[in-house]
Amino acid sequence: MNTAAIAHRPDSEFAYLYQKDIMHIRLKTAKNDVANVELIHGDTYTLAEDKWYQHPLKMEKYLSTAVHDYWVVATSEPFKRMAYAFRVVGKDGTEVFYGDHGCFPFEQQHLEMPNNYFRMPYFHEVDRFKAPAWVKNTVWYQIFPERFANGDKANDPKGTFPWGSKVPDRQDFFGGDLQGVLDHLDHFTELGINGLYFCPIFKAYSNHKYDTIDYFEIDPDFGDKALFKKLVDECHKRGIKVMLDAVFNHMGDTSPQWQDVIKNGADSPYADWFHVNSFPVSYTEGIDFENATDITYDVFAFTPHMPKLNTANPEVKEYLLSIAAYWIEEFDIDAWRLDVANEVDHTFWKEFREVCDAIKDDFYILGEIWHSAQSWLNGDEFTAVMNYAYTDAIVGAFVKKEISLEKMVSEINRHLMMYREQTNAMQFNVLDSHDTPRILTEANDDKDLMKQVEAFTYLQPGSPCIYYGDEFAMTGGMDPDCRKCMVWQKEEQDHDMFDFFKQLVRFRRENAHILADGKMIWETVNLANDQIVLSRKLNNEIICGHFNLGTTKTVFEKKGTILLGHYFEEADEQITIAPKGFVITKA
Repeated sequence: MNTAAIAHRPDSEFAYLYQKDIMHIRLKTAKNDVANVELIHGDTYTLAEDKWYQHPLKMEKYLSTAVHDYWVVATSEPFKRMAYAFRVVGKDGTEVFYGDHGCFPFEQQHLEMPNNYFRMPYFHEVDRFKAPAWVKNTVWYQIFPERFANGDKANDPKGTFPWGSKVPDRQDFFGGDLQGVLDHLDHFTELGINGLYFCPIFKAYSNHKYDTIDYFEIDPDFGDKALFKKLVDECHKRGIKVMLDAVFNHMGDTSPQWQDVIKNGADSPYADWFHVNSFPVSYTEGIDFENATDITYDVFAFTPHMPKLNTANPEVKEYLLSIAAYWIEEFDIDAWRLDVANEVDHTFWKEFREVCDAIKDDFYILGEIWHSAQSWLNGDEFTAVMNYAYTDAIVGAFVKKEISLEKMVSEINRHLMMYREQTNAMQFNVLDSHDTPRILTEANDDKDLMKQVEAFTYLQPGSPCIYYGDEFAMTGGMDPDCRKCMVWQKEEQDHDMFDFFKQLVRFRRENAHILADGKMIWETVNLANDQIVLSRKLNNEIICGHFNLGTTKTVFEKKGTILLGHYFEEADEQITIAPKGFVITKA
């Protein structure tokens, strides 16, 4: 047995309170190396008299990656603290005791030594990762406000192009605004979505508004506070939650604070609001608007127009936290999406979380992090992150064909085991966004493939999001091409794709309890024929998805009711799925 591969870490995603009285314990071992694992556990102070090591709890081999197996168990005990270790039996017959001091031969003397055990000193409910329940039932819709709909031509900026008249360049304006969103609330209701995620709407210089000038004002190109308040109220009447985008990593270089730094240098009262390396601040213009060299201050990427904020500065911290509170208190928003969240210090985000929770106890905080994010997802900072790393595996296998189905499953399982179960149910699953090519373009305009990968994604834990226009099969490469004007002319809309998305959203919302919390069961991963079968099981309910990524038809026995499908035939209790087809059933 490869004892070097055995791994566990207390008070982490390997050992945590799932619910108030339920503890989840996980253990990692080498792939196909271990035959059996048992949890040895009991009250920290009763080992000698109760000898609870004589009553081990069998653990289940759950998910596997290319190199590891994960064993899991849930315990509900009357005690409020726990000492625990593991009995690990290898397929070679080796048997070890694994605890806080590593591996020992499985012998009585090691079982009786209290210091050999891991500890959960006390089950503090206040420290438990708490997830707002409504997110599990939410299907999001992302809006890039400047390109969704022009509802009020009176607030169009100078030089606005007619709607959809050209492929957008980086500096183009087309007049999208909040009135345009308000005018199309029936569209969201028909689609079935119940969460709106807005890219930034605060006063800014650019069309994308990630270069904020004033966080306390709606950009005049979009409307005003009264209009936004009306929009939030109307959304709430329809059961739609509202999430705003906060850019706290940097400000725009036309903000009054930065302009004062340009004017007064080190003598500016805002000099320490930013990370300035030398005065006067300067840069050498690059080949385009967003890139420069020889920048004397820290910025987002290489963009001189987005100077980085010093969130460790008490004045900056107070300013930004007041913004976080203001839009919740005054406008009743339900969530913040945090731009470039991984480049802001953890201390700030912990205080940010406290401010939001103090105002609204079911508030959702979403960080923009494209990679592994354990340190932000321990319950005291973010609720979830934009799950690019997770969905990249799906796109890589289904759409780009860059990785095998086996590798995709390995990556999905690895990411699920990085986080607590309640975290996985909160993750924000995207196949495209304002920062990526559209999924249909990635699929080389293959709408059948797009439907297949969307359906597979909606089977996953986490809260799915539609990027505006995907429901009408809009295309677009990397930004700014993925930020085209929304297609509102009916003759240019793909109504078949819209009907598919309505079915998809309805399927997700009607089965949210299973898809958020149900077990992942990989029934089939057939590399030879490119077939994959994934089940989600919760208690006695099972949802099963069959996906044909191959080049020939596949046939299987029908079990349960068909909920959703594409490119399939049903006859004599058998289902035939054509290439690029899928069927989702419920038993």
